[in-house]
Amino acid sequence: MEILVYGIINSVILSMVALGFTLVYSISRLPNFAHGALYVTAGFTTWLFLNRIGHMPYPVAIILSIFITGAMGALIYRFILIRIRGMEISEIISTYAIGLALLEGLRWGGLRGMTFTLPPFIEGSFQIFGVNVDYQRLIIVCCGVVVFLFLYFFTHFTKIGLALRGIAQDERAAMMLGIDSDMTAIISLAIGSGLAGFAAILLLPLGNIIVEAGYNVLIFAIAVCVIGGLGSWGGTIAASFIIGFAQILTEAFLSTHYQMVVALLAIIVTLLIKPSGIFGKQKELEERV
Repeated sequence: MEILVYGIINSVILSMVALGFTLVYSISRLPNFAHGALYVTAGFTTWLFLNRIGHMPYPVAIILSIFITGAMGALIYRFILIRIRGMEISEIISTYAIGLALLEGLRWGGLRGMTFTLPPFIEGSFQIFGVNVDYQRLIIVCCGVVVFLFLYFFTHFTKIGLALRGIAQDERAAMMLGIDSDMTAIISLAIGSGLAGFAAILLLPLGNIIVEAGYNVLIFAIAVCVIGGLGSWGGTIAASFIIGFAQILTEAFLSTHYQMVVALLAIIVTLLIKPSGIFGKQKELEERV
């Protein structure tokens, strides 16, 4: 029962980590390799607002941090990615370089050790089928469900959301109908980066704010997206549960140190067996040939 409960929680955590990366790629076909750096930046910014800059209330610090992270994502596209869009290798190199600069800049600025932490939203724990689960993890699961539902209704029943879906399905046809491709890319980067920041606010109270978390988050996000199929929402959820339960089983029977190995092995196996992922469409023709 403990494996079942924590497997579900870990799966939701992985889906939250990968959600922003998936959204940006599914809409604009941009691989945002600065995703992990934006995640850590949001956590550190929240810590600064709570402890150094104004000693703000927790909700205000959270809202400001998510807004700043979203704005950073929009600026990355407006001043860098817009100039190299369509050049896939350049997109990967540039976003990874931005992420590297952010993370190492934070390290150079003093983000070292285990002294940077965020308080949990609610202290205490709760029993589910005899398994002790702290309230912060329950909040993560609830927020994960709410975020997925919100994004579904946003993309299906709002003008901006429908424009994003149109660009994702057929960019040329959407542009012929008057949808601005660059503006939708800016919006997708802003929302995706904001989601990375929101995930950080939810998850970092479970541990410490460290630079290495940015690299780990990026690897997990890539693993989930590759296994599920790049740009596939259903694939992201399915892959999150596959990796999430695999990691919990590995932790139960081997050690927590092998969790990263599980994610990397899953990427390799997927690329060998089905490069397009579980629900991916991009390489199906190549696989058939």
